[in-house]
Amino acid sequence: MLYNLNGRLTVTDVNFIVVECGGVGFKCFTTLNTVKEIGKVGDNVNVFTYLAVREDAMDLYGFASLAELDAFKLLITVSGIGPKAAAAILSELTPDKLALCIASGDAKSITRAQGVGKKTAERVVLELKDKMGSIAVGSASDVVSSAASVSAGSDSAEAVEALVALGYSQSDAAVVVGSMDKSLSVDEMIRLGLKQLAKNL
Repeated sequence: MLYNLNGRLTVTDVNFIVVECGGVGFKCFTTLNTVKEIGKVGDNVNVFTYLAVREDAMDLYGFASLAELDAFKLLITVSGIGPKAAAAILSELTPDKLALCIASGDAKSITRAQGVGKKTAERVVLELKDKMGSIAVGSASDVVSSAASVSAGSDSAEAVEALVALGYSQSDAAVVVGSMDKSLSVDEMIRLGLKQLAKNL
């Protein structure tokens, strides 16, 4: 029904913004990432929208980028994930980061979103595993394929587990190890991975 809104930003809050178009202010629930990126009150902005229709309400959601809107639409296809939970996940993770978490099976990072438990996060990873390519944007598509190349039971997987045990997230560890030469030993992968991850801090 509504594809986007182009108008003046009049209100920003933690979980919503108001965009005035033709004298009408449209309240859009949104993510922290969009609130950070969208601009300042008074700026002219463009917001990509999704209208969530329930029996008792019609809520408009707005996003600063098409990538975030696409990620939102994918998330709400997951059993148990409604618009609010999807927005909470995208407040915690950018579309790039979400794609990496799904590719590497990193449900733990998804549980950092408010109101999202372990089982729900695992369901997101499971149900979107084959669809995550459509939410990988920019350079993330390359690192997603690297993360996906870490197969269970391999030296790479063992190196990832060791890096996770040392305190790094599974998605970050999988991306770093997934881009390495598979002929390296586990110890070499861990040593190189620690160097690379230390640089990224």
